[in-house]
Amino acid sequence: MRNLLMKVNYDGTNYDGFQTQPQGNTIQDRLEQAILHLTGEELKITASGRTDAGVHAYGQPFNFTTSSRIPLERWCLALNARLPQDIVVTEAREVPLTFHSRRGAKRKTYRYTINGNRFPDPFQRRWQLHHPVRLDIPAMQQGLTHILGTHDFTSFASRRSTKTSHVRTIFEAHMEVDRSMCRPSSLDQGVIQTYITGSGFLQHMVRIIMGTLIHVGEGKIDADHVAEILAACDRSAAGPTAMAKGLALWSVEYDESESESFFQI
Repeated sequence: MRNLLMKVNYDGTNYDGFQTQPQGNTIQDRLEQAILHLTGEELKITASGRTDAGVHAYGQPFNFTTSSRIPLERWCLALNARLPQDIVVTEAREVPLTFHSRRGAKRKTYRYTINGNRFPDPFQRRWQLHHPVRLDIPAMQQGLTHILGTHDFTSFASRRSTKTSHVRTIFEAHMEVDRSMCRPSSLDQGVIQTYITGSGFLQHMVRIIMGTLIHVGEGKIDADHVAEILAACDRSAAGPTAMAKGLALWSVEYDESESESFFQI
């Protein structure tokens, strides 16, 4: 048996998230079907984590054990020939049988994209939340600082969360603004990218953080009130859940010893 570790990019617009659902319209379902068609094996893959319906990913790791002797260099092309065009496997390599892509993940980064220009970008509309009303970006950046560190993130977790603990650690969080597509002499604010890196994330956590920060940007919440919302441990204290389409899993990191030896993202 071989343990194969792969990376997959996907546009999540047309799917019900990564993890298998009864209706069978998930990224995991499509990957497992492609593997079945390729090798004849009915198996379950293990991913670095799950994503919500409509959320995207760049290089999400997943692994599975297989008895197939297909050479590593053929796996990506063979699977992509059996996958929809909005799901693309980009890397495949063999790892120790003990490797587990979810348990081994130490840091995950999500990116949330807001188009702050007056008009939406038709070419990026599936990947951006369009917000034509002016946002106070410095205030949003100030609000973002309050989530850094180890906290109980109950205020920023879905009420349907089944996790026994809502304590998570946010290592880094920052915003970048790309004004290259702004029209001259306009009120365009550019594309606002928010990157949040943590030890792990709760259901809807990043989207609720972003919904809260958008309220900060709109002047509905004071930036420093984010700290009080966090301390409240009450979902009703936070802002709305931002739309899924603006969110993408950006990267997953493993122990340095492991990443150096067989996998780097």
